[in-house]
Amino acid sequence: MVVNVANTGNAGNTVSTPQEMAVRYWEFSRQQARGRSDAHEELSARISHDDELCELLAASLPAGHKQQPDLLLAAVRQLDGPHAEWGPRGAAAYGRWREWTIRHWDEVRAVIMRRSARTDEPARCATLLPLLARMPQPLALLEVGTSAGLCLYPDRYRYQYVQEDGRAVDGPGAADSPVTFTCRASGFAPGGGGGAAALPGTLPEVVWRGGIDPAPLDPLGEADDLRWLRALVWPGDEARTAQLSAAVEAARTAPRPTVVRGDLLDELPALAAQAPPGATLVVFHSAVLNHLPPARREEFARLVRSLLAERDGGGHWISQEHHSVLPWITAPEHRSPGAADTPLLTLALDERPVALTDPHGRSVHWLPSALS
Repeated sequence: MVVNVANTGNAGNTVSTPQEMAVRYWEFSRQQARGRSDAHEELSARISHDDELCELLAASLPAGHKQQPDLLLAAVRQLDGPHAEWGPRGAAAYGRWREWTIRHWDEVRAVIMRRSARTDEPARCATLLPLLARMPQPLALLEVGTSAGLCLYPDRYRYQYVQEDGRAVDGPGAADSPVTFTCRASGFAPGGGGGAAALPGTLPEVVWRGGIDPAPLDPLGEADDLRWLRALVWPGDEARTAQLSAAVEAARTAPRPTVVRGDLLDELPALAAQAPPGATLVVFHSAVLNHLPPARREEFARLVRSLLAERDGGGHWISQEHHSVLPWITAPEHRSPGAADTPLLTLALDERPVALTDPHGRSVHWLPSALS
């Protein structure tokens, strides 16, 4: 099949060549999809060897985040493309996927340009909970890069922590919650003791919730937003899809948060000022600042420090980012609580590293004397 790239809607700022696009898909297949999704591993590998399709992608999509492989794959799934759930199986199946994608390219590209590949990971609340529960209550939660805002409801979920010896310990949780997040715990949990043994017995009291995002989603009110979040979950991870849907249901009974659309730094001061007096303001974010250039990250850090210092009663800053994103925070020793090649995040409280966490909230390794 010959791909016509003469009328692709090129945004005019594309710098990737078809060869660079091929490398990007090959690296995605080998470094990210392998071991996590057989469907995405095979599909992205086949795309990397498809010269004509790589030419279409390079010519049609602006450089940067819009050329992320998982954004294309999710867009096709969102539109019910062939093999949407499991991906292709062999050359013939890939041919059908390719033909459908090219034939519906205007629709696929429209989804890519409208959407972001940043999903929501409510299971990260399992790693945040031990920090939130030991802070002065009640709390005002402000999430930067909130996406669908599901991490603003740590008090609406149930939790289970699996210790290093394999024992499962129930953490505090909402009795009627339809979702339970299971997290492997190792090291020394907040409050003393090892693993999950020292977890608090009560949920945090949340009296206000706010969030900022350039393109926030509303899965509670917009069915298409929830459908997009499900499309972003990689094929083969049905448990995560079920968790996502259950988390949405758990959040339906909570007061809706104040979510602002806009620049993460520009909107932060005004939103923080809405947090009620008497509540401990907690500014937090997970895997967000890597989308900002280094100078903007430093500006963000100065802004958060200033806001908390000027607030009556102060507050706290929780960051959950790769250790390279905030280089002034001492990088902890990366002893993996899971697979050796898992790209762990550094959980830091007020710029002090306290744990290493799985990006999907599935494990937490507390650092020695992190919170003593």
